[in-house]
Amino acid sequence: MGSSSTLSLCSHPQIGPRPSAARRAGPQLEAAADGSSALSYRAQGALLLPFSSNVACRRRRCFRFKSLVVKAAASTSGRGRRVYKQSQGESSIGGAPVEQIASFVVPAGVFVVATFVMWKLVEKFLKPKPRNPTGAEDKAPAKGMSWSFAAGTNLVSGFAAKVDKEAKQKLNAFAKELRTFGSVDMAGCNFGDEGLFFLAESLAYNKNLEEVSFAANGITAEGVNAFNQVLQSNIVLKTLNLSGNPIGDEGTKTLCNILADNTGIEKLQLNSADVGDEGGQAIADLLKKNSTLRVIELNNNMLDYSGFTSLAGALIENNSLRSLYLNGNYGGALGANALAKGLEGNKSLRELHLQGNSIGDEGARALMSGLSSSKAKLTHLDLGNNSISAKGAFYVAEYAKKSKSLFWLNLYMNDIGDEGAGKIAEALKQNRSITIIDLGGNNIRTKGITEIAQVFKDNSVIATLEMGYNPIDADGAKALSDILKFHGSVKALKLGWCKIGPKGAEHIAETLKYNNTISVLDLRGNGLRDEGAVCLARSLKVVNEVLTELDLGFNEIRDDGAFAIAQALKSNEDVKITSLNLANNFLTKFGQSALSDARDHVFEMNEKEVNIVF
Repeated sequence: MGSSSTLSLCSHPQIGPRPSAARRAGPQLEAAADGSSALSYRAQGALLLPFSSNVACRRRRCFRFKSLVVKAAASTSGRGRRVYKQSQGESSIGGAPVEQIASFVVPAGVFVVATFVMWKLVEKFLKPKPRNPTGAEDKAPAKGMSWSFAAGTNLVSGFAAKVDKEAKQKLNAFAKELRTFGSVDMAGCNFGDEGLFFLAESLAYNKNLEEVSFAANGITAEGVNAFNQVLQSNIVLKTLNLSGNPIGDEGTKTLCNILADNTGIEKLQLNSADVGDEGGQAIADLLKKNSTLRVIELNNNMLDYSGFTSLAGALIENNSLRSLYLNGNYGGALGANALAKGLEGNKSLRELHLQGNSIGDEGARALMSGLSSSKAKLTHLDLGNNSISAKGAFYVAEYAKKSKSLFWLNLYMNDIGDEGAGKIAEALKQNRSITIIDLGGNNIRTKGITEIAQVFKDNSVIATLEMGYNPIDADGAKALSDILKFHGSVKALKLGWCKIGPKGAEHIAETLKYNNTISVLDLRGNGLRDEGAVCLARSLKVVNEVLTELDLGFNEIRDDGAFAIAQALKSNEDVKITSLNLANNFLTKFGQSALSDARDHVFEMNEKEVNIVF
């Protein structure tokens, strides 16, 4: 039996015969097919082929495998005879293989060249062009501001380079809308001088805008120039707020020069604007010329005795100013004394705010003397946080006894004590104009509050009594509650942080059963705990129909207190409460859930919203 010689290609690429190769090897394959033994491929030994990553070589090697013809014939002696014949010896190598190689290499080369050319073109277009030193952008900006009345063109030179296209479009759109608004609040936008020049021109054309706030925007003295032509063209604008901008004395001077002939602005706000004595002098000069301004706010600036003296001189000549705010400056006793002389000759002032000027007792004496001699009918007097003691309270009380126009008196955060409280109480018994009085933070105790409580037996004018931050304790709460139970017309009673405790809350709760005027009650920070909350809830359950706002924050109230208040809200069908504050207590989710259920119940029954904070 004849044996067959085989060549294995299992460890090498499987290459199927292509039609053209089969045709070229046709005679050899046909000869083998005629033999009695089948032709198979099996290698006696390994067929080693060199490996290369070169694509062209690999393809050429494949071509050679495809043209390889193996002849095997059986021998009668049993010994196999292998015959290897390369078809390349019989056919030309320059035919089909070369064409196939070219068909691969040529397109690849064209692709590489095209890619290189495209990359160079892209690089040429993307590479930034060198700046032209003679271009408009490199020219030194002209001094001052470039002004235009076309929306979006009123820019400082070079500002366009700082703002991208999208931002400018938004500013343009807003500038156009700014021409139609009646009130604009752009506080805290921090757009600086450039932004102000960009937007201010719109104000010149707006015939509806009466109030604008550019507070806290980083505007300096240079930016104030933006209002030069605007305020000359716009006579509708009545309120201008530049608070929180460091315009300083220079900016104040510029603004005052602009406003000298203005007949529109009635309220000027320059709080926290770094205004010093020179700026105060500029404002004083403005008041001597301008008869339109009604309100000037200069809170939290750097006005000293000199600035107060300048303003005092202006008050003698000005007869149009109604409100002067000088809170948080450095007037002191000398400044108050100077201001008093100016008040003696003034007839128009209605509000004077001097909180935080450390005028002391001597300053209070001089000021009250000037007000007593003045023909001005003052309605609001703010002397809070001025280091006034019982002695100074005596001068204030003497003025209050005679005043028939004073509506609001603030002595908050002084140190008048029980003695000073007694002096004020004597004045309030005679005064019939003061409606709001603030005596908070004055170290008033049980004796002082007892004397103030007696005022309400005869006084039915006072509607708001602020006594917070005074240690009146439970006894003081009882003294006040006993009087307010059936006397007075107090609508807002504020006793926050007065140390009244649960016992004091019980007295207040008893008052609520009978009082029919108190609608606002502030009992924050009194350590009421659950006991105090339960007492108040008992009064609210079926009795009180007047109270609308109740503040019980910071009172160490827990879930039991919350349950009692929630039940009171559900039980009283005529409950009037719309605001309940229980923040900063010790409520768990159970107490909070009870309050939420009560709120929903009230809404379902009465269709009334109760704002509960916990």
